[in-house]
Amino acid sequence: MPTYSYQCEACKNVFSMQMTIAEHDRERIKCPKCDSKRVQQQFGSFGVKTSKKS
Repeated sequence: MPTYSYQCEACKNVFSMQMTIAEHDRERIKCPKCDSKRVQQQFGSFGVKTSKKS
């Protein structure tokens, strides 16, 4: 399940949420600290681990 990082524009709180891609597309994210809906998604790197050997 992917982890998404956000920063609240109201209180500057940085937080992460783990959710499916479908949940991410339909839900309106709120800051867990101040309940503001003014959050901006932060982009970062990610890694993938597979069982297939290269």
